[in-house]
Amino acid sequence: MPSATLLGQSVLSGIFAGGLYALLGLGLSLSWRFLRVINLAHFGFIFLAAYMIYQLAGVWGLSPFAAMLLVVPCLFLLGVALQALFLRFSINEFGSLLVTFGILTITEAAIQWIWTADFRRLETPYGTASYRVGELFVPVAEALTFAVAVTLSISVWALLRFTYIGKAIRASADDPDMAAAFGVRGHGLALLLSGAVAATAGIAGTFIALIATLAPAQIFSWIGVIFAVVILGGLGNPFGILAAGLLIGVSEAVTMALTAPSWAPLVSFSLLILILVLRPGRI
Repeated sequence: MPSATLLGQSVLSGIFAGGLYALLGLGLSLSWRFLRVINLAHFGFIFLAAYMIYQLAGVWGLSPFAAMLLVVPCLFLLGVALQALFLRFSINEFGSLLVTFGILTITEAAIQWIWTADFRRLETPYGTASYRVGELFVPVAEALTFAVAVTLSISVWALLRFTYIGKAIRASADDPDMAAAFGVRGHGLALLLSGAVAATAGIAGTFIALIATLAPAQIFSWIGVIFAVVILGGLGNPFGILAAGLLIGVSEAVTMALTAPSWAPLVSFSLLILILVLRPGRI
C-alpha cells in the first residue's frame, strides 16, 4: 500500500489532470450538442495552438499568455471557416465525423512538416515552479490549468443559461424551425459557436504547451479519454464535463498509485462502458 502522502499527491495530480481533461473536452461537447458536429479536428486545433504557443513563446520570446492572446483569435477564425464549410455542403452528423478526422490527419501532417516529428518542450518558469502545502507539492502550471478549466466551465454555463445568445443557441439546437420563426439566426449563431469552440482549443493548447512535451503523434493519444469525459459528462453540460474529467483524472491517478501505470488507461473506458450499460440512452 502507498503511503498517505503518496496517495494524497496522487489525488491532487488526478484533480489537476481532470481539469485538463475538462478543458480539452468542453469544446468537443459544445460542438457535438449544439452544432451536431462530432469534431475530431478539435484535437488537431488544440495541438496546432500548442505548437503556435511554442513557436511564439519558446522560439520568439513572447510571454506564453501574450502568445495566447494572438493564437486564440486565429483559432476562432479557423473554427468559423470550418463551420462555414459544413453549412455550405450540408454535412450531417456522421459526415462531420469523417470530414473532421480527415482535417485532423491533415493538421497532424502539417505540424510534422513545419516542426518535424521531434519532441518539443516549452521551457518557462511556470513549467517547473511548484509550491509546497504541507506534505504535498502543487505545480503552478497544473494548478493554473485547473483554475482556468473551472472558470471557463462556469462562464460557459452562465452564458448558455442566462444570456440571449445562450438561450438562442439552445433553442436553435432543439428546434431550429421554431427558433427561426422567432427571429433566431441559426447560421450566424452556428458560426459564432464554432469559432468559440475553436477558441477554447486555443486556450487548451496553451496549457498543453506549458505542461507537456509536444510531439505530433500525441494528438491521437488524447482522443479516447476525452471522448469518455464528454460522454460521461453529457453533451453541452459544462459542469458535467468538469465532474467527469475529475472523476476520470482522480481514478487514473489512484489506480497508478495502487497498482501500475499500465492499468490507468483502463479506468476511463471501464467507467464509460459501465455508464453506457446502466444508462444506454446517454448519447
